Amino acid sequence: MLINKVAIVTGSSRGIGAEIARYLANEGVKVVINYSSSEEKANLVVNEIKNNGGEAFAVRANIASVNEINKLFESTIKKYGKVDIVVNNAGTADFTSIKDVTEERFDNLFNLNVKGTYFMCKKALELMEQGGSIINFSSSSLNITFTSINYSLYAGTRGAVEQMTKHLAKEFREKNIKINAIAPGGINTESFRNSKSPEEIEQIEKLIGIGDPSDIASAVSFLASEKSKWISGQTIYINGGFI
Repeated sequence: MLINKVAIVTGSSRGIGAEIARYLANEGVKVVINYSSSEEKANLVVNEIKNNGGEAFAVRANIASVNEINKLFESTIKKYGKVDIVVNNAGTADFTSIKDVTEERFDNLFNLNVKGTYFMCKKALELMEQGGSIINFSSSSLNITFTSINYSLYAGTRGAVEQMTKHLAKEFREKNIKINAIAPGGINTESFRNSKSPEEIEQIEKLIGIGDPSDIASAVSFLASEKSKWISGQTIYINGGFI
């Protein structure tokens, strides 16, 4: 049961993160909607959850900054008194050929996707109670390479998340905290469609198919629950079975 659990969902003002927040709230979770710039969208998600009888509030924090990560946790503890679930959904993509990758682009991607996830996990270990759950995000593009052009930088960040998830599981055992990762395939979100040409989307639909944000949210719910109590250090690929 997830009733009265407290979850931080990073990057939850839109897309997959917003769907995860709504899904968890429908299961009785008190949800912290994290955003970095879209305050209006974050408040829309909060209001939607509240209108459906759930509980949520929004916190602005750039997950690429350790100081802001600390403030996010502090705001959550001040509001709800604890943290039970952390969903490290915040991330960005940069599908650029190595010929065009600059140091700035490299740092921007790794700071959010890798550094942010790592230090969210570090703070969670410090503050979470016994038996909590952390869900990180990877990508099916690590294995579906023939549809992934110029993914070397992005895939590098997601591969790093998978490895840290696997190894952190051993450290988190001391507090009985589960830590897993989800690796979605193509999911029908605005950001997914904006990052692809119509031809690429058509190819992905034919070869792999495109999932719904609820497909990811239901998996997050499972990994956050007692039903997955013996699952830790794993990466769950959610892409319709196309590997």
